[in-house]
This record gives sequence, structure tokens and C-alpha cells, in this order.
Amino acid sequence: MIIRKSKLVNFSYIYASNKTFNMKKNSFLLLFLLMSVYSFSQKTYVLCGKLIDATSGKIQTEKTIVVKDNKITHVKDGYIMPRDKTSKTIDLRNKVVMPGLIDMHVHIEMEFDAKTRLNKYTLNEADVAYNSVGFAKSTLLNGFTTVRDLGGTGVNISIKKAIEAGKIPGPRVFTAGKSLATTGGHADPTNGSSRVLIGNPGPKEGVVNSVEDAKKAVRQRYKNGADCIKITATGGVLSVAKSGDNPQFTIEEVKAICDMAKDYGMHVAAHAHGDVGMQRAIIGGVKTIEHGTYMSDETMELMKKHNAFLVPTITAGKEVEEKAKIKGFYPDIVVPKALAVGPKIQGTFAKAYKKGVGIAFGTDAGVFKHGNNGKEFGYMVEAGMPAIETIQAATITNAKILKMETEIGQIKKGFFADIIAVNEDPTKNIKTMENVVFVMKNGVVYKK
Repeated sequence: MIIRKSKLVNFSYIYASNKTFNMKKNSFLLLFLLMSVYSFSQKTYVLCGKLIDATSGKIQTEKTIVVKDNKITHVKDGYIMPRDKTSKTIDLRNKVVMPGLIDMHVHIEMEFDAKTRLNKYTLNEADVAYNSVGFAKSTLLNGFTTVRDLGGTGVNISIKKAIEAGKIPGPRVFTAGKSLATTGGHADPTNGSSRVLIGNPGPKEGVVNSVEDAKKAVRQRYKNGADCIKITATGGVLSVAKSGDNPQFTIEEVKAICDMAKDYGMHVAAHAHGDVGMQRAIIGGVKTIEHGTYMSDETMELMKKHNAFLVPTITAGKEVEEKAKIKGFYPDIVVPKALAVGPKIQGTFAKAYKKGVGIAFGTDAGVFKHGNNGKEFGYMVEAGMPAIETIQAATITNAKILKMETEIGQIKKGFFADIIAVNEDPTKNIKTMENVVFVMKNGVVYKK
């Protein structure tokens, strides 16, 4: 029998190769295990001199929050130091710590100034997006780790995605995309345009004129990637239209929007200054009324009955009143509306709060500079709401409306590590909420 050399198997070579392979494999496994142990053990210990319990409204002392990755794993009594070398400590023993704040009414795409009207015709989507990056960062650095964006061009959806992907710093965003209006209504994007440009916008552009339009508009928002729906139930202050408070949707249209939104797991917010429009919105099924300027006693009772919440936006009211006194800042048609509405918002809020209407914290940032959202706390306290309740409105209440009550709004085991701190006790000095000195969102420190 003849055995050809080419057919012979070199077993020694195979053995050596396998040995080398196994050594490399074992080395890789060892490295992987070491990295896993490191990752597993790496935690952050946040030492809190004072900690606001948003649920009870009480201020606790000497607490340690343990954070791993993006979640809170423990909230312990006393100051606990890490036992391993990989974990780190953040010393906030001379600060007042609380959950990250939630603003239920912002416009992340814009910041109103004298050029805003012109910007609509001169800025491209890329320009809007670039500006939004700064607005988002400013909001986050001032303690607002979550916001509800109530209307823009659609760039707001892209900004939300960019933040989620970690491409830019910013708060967790729930957005309505483009607001819904009627023809000539507060959010009709062609208001103030020439006849050449005015066109005939429909549901795709956010303009609704029937029940069928209403259904299509909601579905379009869902298709675009919106998280909630915003309607302009009445006229508005800053739109180039005569009335700031007339009703602009029928009850049937509002109901169609709310029913369709519910099917898609979304709630509805309604911009509303006038009383009739508010009542139609509440009966139709909206969850929040934004501004509520001319709200009557009857409407307040209606809100309580339907478990609707008022988002007062007092800061925006103060801002438009102030700017309306500057000649040329607003178009002439806007000035009388701003002077009439601005001073009334805080008083309406005070009355609604005393009557037991549910209050959600929201500012309308974008009408004023992003990052100044904290002023709202002072205005709410000024109107009669206890400081701790304003903080609860900006945490517990807002988290529930967003259906995130098991994930945000509290410093609690299993919740996202959204943690902020201020220098003073806000129950004694509410102005401290305008100066947030520490910000952590999702376990990442953005301000220290």
C-alpha cells in the first residue's frame, strides 16, 4: 500500500495551532471577564446633605444615592462611601438635591425675538436645527432633564432623536411635532404671509377643518414621530391674527382628535386663552390646558370633573407684556393682545389653584430665553402655591401626565438617574430654583 505525502495529516501542526488558538481564546475570555467585573462594580455614590422627597414633599437629610449606568439602584441613609476603587463619589453634602425637573411646555426650536417673523422665510431646516442644539443644552444645564415640546416645524422630532442617540446634550423630549390649527388659526403656518405664499395647507401641514381632517392630522403626527398632540383651541397672542381668544375648533373636531390620539397612545394638549374654546377642549377630551387666561369658574369645575390639568406658563405672560411695551418688537396686531393677556395669566392661575384645579408645571420657554424656565417657580409661589407643591408639579404630576411615573420625577430605586441640586432650601428661598448647580441625566453628569 502506497500512501501519498500530500494526503498525510500533520497532527503536530494541528496540535500547535489549536494550542495557540486556545491560548488566545482564554486570554480574550480573561480580558472580557475583567472588563465585565469592572463594569459591574463601577457605581456612582451621590452624597446628599438634603434630599427632597417629591412624593411626600418632605426634605430628608444625610442620604446617599447609588447610581449604576443610567439608573438609581439604592437610596440609603447616611453617607455611604464606595468600597471598591472603580466607583466614584459626588459630594453634594452642602446642597439640596431633588429629581430632575420636567417642563410641560417648551418650544425647543425657537427663541422669540424681533426677527422671528422674518426667520420663517429666511432660515432653512438646518439653521433651525443648529439653533435648537443650544436651546436644548441650555434647558438641560438649568435642571430640566425632561420637557414636552409643544409645537414647531418638525425639526423638534429630529432634535429629540439626536438627544436620544447621544449626539447632542439635551433633556428627554416628548414632542408634538407640528401643532394642529384651523385655517387662519393660531398655529396656521401661513398666517401673515402674502397671497402668493399663503396657499391652502391641510392636515399634513397641521391645518384641520373637519372631523376627517382631524383624524388624518393625528395619524400624520404619529407617522412623523410625535409623542403627543397639541391643538390651538383658541386664538393666540403671538400669531398674526386679530383675536387672541376666539374658539377655533368645534367640539366634534376636538373629540375626533382626542379619540384618534388615544388610539395611538398619545394625549392632547390645548393652547387656550378664551373660555368657550377651553370648554370645548375639555369636553372633547384634552389632558392639559395651556395658559388658560380667561378661564371662568364654570370651566375650572369642568376641569376638575374631567381630570384636566392647567399648565399656567406665567413666565411667558410676563415676557409678552414686557416686550409689547417695546416699540416695534411685535407686529402692531400682536401688541394689544400681549398687553391684555400677559397680566391676567398669573391671576387666573392663582384662582384655579385655590379652586383645586390640577396644576402641571410648564413655562412656554421659547417665547422667552431657554434656561430661564426656573423663574416659573417664583411666580407660582408669588400667586399662592407653596414652594414644595410647585416642585411636585414639576416632577410627580408631570411624570404622571407623561405616563412615566415609574421612571422619572422621583429619586427612587429603579428610576432613571435624573438628579439635580441647588444651593439653598427652595421652601425657604424659591429663587434658588433659578440657579441649578448640579445636573445629572441618565447617570451622566452635565453640570458640576
